[in-house]
Amino acid sequence: MPIRRSKLDRTALDKAKALFRKHGGMLRMANAIQAGIHRTTLYAMRDAGLVEQLSRGLYRLADAPPLANPDLVTVARRVPRGVVCLISALALHDLTTQIPHEVWLAVPRDSEPPRVNYPPIRVFRYANQPFAAGVETHDIDGTKVRVYNREKTLADCFKYRNKIGLDTVVEALKRYKQQGHIDADALTRYAQTCRVANVMRPYLEAVL
Repeated sequence: MPIRRSKLDRTALDKAKALFRKHGGMLRMANAIQAGIHRTTLYAMRDAGLVEQLSRGLYRLADAPPLANPDLVTVARRVPRGVVCLISALALHDLTTQIPHEVWLAVPRDSEPPRVNYPPIRVFRYANQPFAAGVETHDIDGTKVRVYNREKTLADCFKYRNKIGLDTVVEALKRYKQQGHIDADALTRYAQTCRVANVMRPYLEAVL
């Protein structure tokens, strides 16, 4: 049976809500406990509808403003070392008309598999140098989301063209040109990092 709000300890509740707000309205259970929120208080808040569970171990105040991109925020909180890549990065940079139905995420090749029950994710394991190259941080709903920049994303897409489709890659390259701010040096550099320089060259010459 759900726990009534009236049965929640008011002092503990006020303290917990203040801590949630201090962290942008969202906390992982481990961080909540570390911050001083008792596990039973967190469960009581959940059962009373004061917080919602976004994913396993991740909670958010129910009265917080709606998230602009809840999937990316949730994954960034659950897998802080991960980097948004490929189709998800294209969508974030407005380089595709596709709407990703899962979060495409790069992780280090030797890392543990991410444990995310929701939202669905598609994981790609990168070697150290390609993984570290071209990472930028976006502030989305108060959460730092790591994503590859436009040029690195295009190079990655050429590398994984058989998985995402060459038509998607060419579309992204055309939209990149339409956006302006073309950085040919960066495209060349990331193409070399991803070992697709020879593959990309004729497309860059034709489109850019």
